[in-house]
Amino acid sequence: MSEGDVQTIELDSPPSLTSLYARAVVAPVLPGGRDELPDRRLELRGAEMEAEHVAAYSRVCGFGVRSVVPGTYPHVLAFPLQMSLMTERSFPFSVIGLVHIANRIDVLQPIPMGSSVDFAVWAEDLREHRRGRQFDMVAEAEIEGATAWRGRSTYLRPGGGSDSPRSDGDEEREPAGELSVSAEWDIPGDIGRRYAAVSGDRNPIHMHSLSARLFGFPSAIAHGMWTKARCLASFEGRTPETFTVEAAFKSPLRIPGKA
Repeated sequence: MSEGDVQTIELDSPPSLTSLYARAVVAPVLPGGRDELPDRRLELRGAEMEAEHVAAYSRVCGFGVRSVVPGTYPHVLAFPLQMSLMTERSFPFSVIGLVHIANRIDVLQPIPMGSSVDFAVWAEDLREHRRGRQFDMVAEAEIEGATAWRGRSTYLRPGGGSDSPRSDGDEEREPAGELSVSAEWDIPGDIGRRYAAVSGDRNPIHMHSLSARLFGFPSAIAHGMWTKARCLASFEGRTPETFTVEAAFKSPLRIPGKA
């Protein structure tokens, strides 16, 4: 896909995740959709790194308050744009049923508290997976024209599957052996609701056991991006100014619970 093929849409304000989840519920019963990812890029300019909101996020995820935002924080601001793209009628998959299986974040330069950031998101690399099909949602954050942060979330649409060499992701690997325990957490049952309050992501599977059961889970599960943030927070003070952090979400973390 060449640059000239991409349609860029600039948004005036962040999309409402509440409205997008409502759209996601309705989307499976509506006609539409196609078998390829949209050649479309959504942009939002001038998103503020508000100190009060960053501090609230930091408290929930275990970060201290610093002069720069946590490496996982920009995902919170980019995710509504990604959801807006994934809930369009032309998107090839319904959001309901997608599984977030991996996330990579590149912090290319520190993002100062209070700075103004321009976001862009798009979908790419639809490919086979041994348990279905997968694709990436990419987000970039720029400060004064320079890319400061990049996030890549990989989603799986279960069903079918392929044994072809291109069906990467979740490959069978040799067991890593017993790992040493560096930290243990007691995770409260309300962490999904607390994370939702600061992220705006009120996915029912994270909110309460009753709503999680509607989607096949025996109890509520922790949000994968909260889990990743909490892990990153445990390294605070030991990470360089620029870094890459990757996570593969292998199994649900039931809450309340231990990790």
